[in-house]
Amino acid sequence: MGRYVLGVSAFYHDSAAAILKNGKIIAAAQEERFTRKKHDARFPTNAINYCLEEAEIDGSDLSAIAFYDDPALTADRIIRSSIAFAPSSQTHFIKAVKSFFGVKPYFRNYIEKMLKCDVPIFHARHHYSHAASAFYPSPFEEAAILCVDGVGEWATTSLGLGKGDKVNILKDIRYPHSLGLLYSSFTYYCGFRVNSGEYKLMGLAPYGKPVYADKIKSNLIDIKADGSFRLNLDYFDYQNGLTLTSNRFHQLFGGSPRLPESRITRKEMDLAASIQVVTEEIMIKLARYLRKLTDLRNLCMAGGVALNCVANGKILQEGIFDEIWIQPAAGDAGCAIGAAYLADIEMLGSKRVAPLNTGDMQSGSFIGPEFSEYEIEAFLKRVGAPYHKLDPADDGASEIAKLLNEKKIVGMFSGRMEFGPRALGGRSILGDPRSAETQSRMNLKIKFRESFRPFAPIVLKSRAKDFFEIDSDSPYMLLVVPVREDHRLYPEPILDSEDMLQIVNSVRSDVPAITHVDYSARIQTVTEDVNPRMYSILKAFDELTGCPLLVNSSFNVRSEPIVCTPEDAFRCFLRTEIDVLVLGDHILYRSDFPKTEIDESWKKEFELD
Repeated sequence: MGRYVLGVSAFYHDSAAAILKNGKIIAAAQEERFTRKKHDARFPTNAINYCLEEAEIDGSDLSAIAFYDDPALTADRIIRSSIAFAPSSQTHFIKAVKSFFGVKPYFRNYIEKMLKCDVPIFHARHHYSHAASAFYPSPFEEAAILCVDGVGEWATTSLGLGKGDKVNILKDIRYPHSLGLLYSSFTYYCGFRVNSGEYKLMGLAPYGKPVYADKIKSNLIDIKADGSFRLNLDYFDYQNGLTLTSNRFHQLFGGSPRLPESRITRKEMDLAASIQVVTEEIMIKLARYLRKLTDLRNLCMAGGVALNCVANGKILQEGIFDEIWIQPAAGDAGCAIGAAYLADIEMLGSKRVAPLNTGDMQSGSFIGPEFSEYEIEAFLKRVGAPYHKLDPADDGASEIAKLLNEKKIVGMFSGRMEFGPRALGGRSILGDPRSAETQSRMNLKIKFRESFRPFAPIVLKSRAKDFFEIDSDSPYMLLVVPVREDHRLYPEPILDSEDMLQIVNSVRSDVPAITHVDYSARIQTVTEDVNPRMYSILKAFDELTGCPLLVNSSFNVRSEPIVCTPEDAFRCFLRTEIDVLVLGDHILYRSDFPKTEIDESWKKEFELD
């Protein structure tokens, strides 16, 4: 029997579970993938069950269980900050009491009720969980660590280092001063959903100009040379009420928040651009100071703000650190991994396991559920779906490449599901990046999402430099880099600067479907050892077309969690205009299905993000 440690994050957003066996990650998953409720915050019963099944153990076989947060410290923050801002904080306090004191202090009860056994439970501090999730699975023996999010117990920004078996936080910035909450305030003000729409705001930024940046820095935030900052709380309301921004914030930017789903105007584009450059300035200053503080060559990152791929790319381009590794599940879900590592090393006294020869301990983040060919075929027979078997000689790579070259959109369901918010080839929708129509078709007919949102390229690592300005690996799609000059095209200027559709439809490179309006791309590099099947498909597409990259989008529709099971994938295929569905070694063609009237009533299932 090995040494098993279960890590859990829950009760805020993106609940998840992860399990280590003898110091190695063997499984991790977010609860939303099982319940089909995006960002599900409930106790992750399904994710825990999956982890135990993958480990082939019962709860009583666990050596320890770790929770990603210290409820006592969080309670301390809620009570102290409510007193500090009283009496205006009464609404905030009542809400916090209901959401926090009703669940988090009872984690042990949830565990005992579910597992019916007595296992030692360890509470890790939130930012230590982030830091551990960034350092321990990384390929580095020692590294500086930067964690930035909305708030943990008290910390909102942490600067630390990892060496061997130890993770230490050296300095932090504390609530209510929070870069994550500042960014989320603009997410809310621009009409997007908080804790979900931040990546939309990031994608909107290149359409605008940072004309509000000086106003933000003059009124909302005081930024020091070392990247530390303080917010002017007169412009915010999260410490008092139920919204993030105050009336003074609204007056500063000329009116009430944009209503969700209403037209996006030049104002929202410019606000997005402005908060993005302010965020990048702070992140770069923090990184520079952290390099000076630790004198270490490598950087590990985690926390929700570490999902800001544009800021990450700017840190990379600045050359502050030699190498950067970002936890693929940088948000709270990844804390399940970090908490498990902390319990294994600090509570059980284990040693950190050396990184794998694939470069890190995250295994490409393919650490979620997998379904056998027998299970897939049994499902297809049960629902009576017409299917064909792919050529086993190359796992269907040549057939899939041929279909993509014909501008078909392919739903790809293969191997283990990814852990984290990005689809990396296991649960992906693929398209031809050379076609200008791919972006609009995938956005409007398949993903049913806003037309302005860009798609990411998945590219052979060995050919990435031929298309992008990048000298490093980007296996987890967490870096935005420029498209090379020799691939760019320069369309005529758009006269109507608010005509977003015209801006989106302008062709800006010979791979227009993945080229954003500022000639950037959120790149994912692929190697044969980590993802052999996607490597084969990219290789076959390259041999057929001379293009070593594809469009890679998550396999879901707007507001739906990424598909987990063959049934989820088949249902998504039927609801959309995906042309081809690959389920393991099986392939389904749209043309084999009778044409039926499109029923869009299913859209009511998901709350818009």
